[in-house]
Amino acid sequence: MSATEEATERDERTGSGRLLLLFATLYGAYGALSPFLPAFLETRGLGPSEIGTLLSAAMLVRLAAGPLTGRLADRHGAVRAFLAGALALSAVLTLAFLGGHGSFVLFAVALAQAAATAPLAPLADTVALAGSRDGAVYGCIRGAGSAAFIATTVLAGSIIGIFGYGAGPLACGVLFAAGAALTLRLARNAGPAMPAEDAGGGFAALAADARFRRLVLAAALVIGAHAMHDAFAVIVWQAAGIGPRVAGLLWAEAVLAEVMVFLWLGPRLLARIGPDRALALAALAGALRWAVQAQTSWLPGLVLIQALHGLTFALLHLACLRLIVETVPEQRRATALTVYGTFGLGLASALMLLLSGSLYDHVGTKGFWVMAAVSLSAVPVARGLSDIR
Repeated sequence: MSATEEATERDERTGSGRLLLLFATLYGAYGALSPFLPAFLETRGLGPSEIGTLLSAAMLVRLAAGPLTGRLADRHGAVRAFLAGALALSAVLTLAFLGGHGSFVLFAVALAQAAATAPLAPLADTVALAGSRDGAVYGCIRGAGSAAFIATTVLAGSIIGIFGYGAGPLACGVLFAAGAALTLRLARNAGPAMPAEDAGGGFAALAADARFRRLVLAAALVIGAHAMHDAFAVIVWQAAGIGPRVAGLLWAEAVLAEVMVFLWLGPRLLARIGPDRALALAALAGALRWAVQAQTSWLPGLVLIQALHGLTFALLHLACLRLIVETVPEQRRATALTVYGTFGLGLASALMLLLSGSLYDHVGTKGFWVMAAVSLSAVPVARGLSDIR
């Protein structure tokens, strides 16, 4: 191997290592705050209805801010710079929670923080996909993020038990700041860049792309079908005599399955069956998972179906990213990933959560049959995606 090749390989290893650390800090920051934010807000004087309103408003802000930031990053050919700036701003605004008291101040901080954090994951994916052409490399990087989420959630819970809920925003803000510093240390050509004359297209071009529309719809159906589980699984399990400790282990199992698919199984399945069939497999796994949940809360059965989370989320995400790479030119990729994240994942989950509440109120666990049908309906949407041009 020549000196030039050795230097190139060394630079690639360094770049991959920095991307892995970036994802670990980003998803570690999410794990330090997301599970504990409602409880923190309660300690600052907000009641249940105010907390619900604040979280709903923050979600609406993210729906608008994510795609707009992605489009600006594409238009200026500066995904890396926008990611670093958004991380730095997210750090400042997250730490601002610590000085917030009263509904008006907390609402203002929360909405600003929601706007800043909305594009973080899609922009990070854009940088990682540009810096790692191999799907296995991206899987390792994203798997590190999921593992960091687990670790920081557990660690933050322990620290909060000692120092109080303010430790959550503090840890999250510090990790966002570390992520900004890591992003600045990435190679300057990290992330797609484009000449100014190629800045056109954007949302209209994506909306006109039948393949992109179908993959977002398929993702929305599979991810949206998780809503009833996310909202009511622990309640259902407790009613069946499954205590909080075991319920926590079931959730941990699901995330560990996600990590294993990102790290090992997912890239191999994609290479073997292709992204469209992998997406269909994720939909079928979701249909099976929710059908079992509709019929029983028998613990051994729950252990088996929780492992399917690796397929219903991680495999789906890997398949969608591969299709986006194949479908969308680099100069529109940040826009595409923020639209996919916002509408294929975020909005779908929000809408299905509303439906899930009504379903659970009227038919209880039988509502999981609806989730199974929703997931299954993604199969015909996913079939033949690779053949659309």
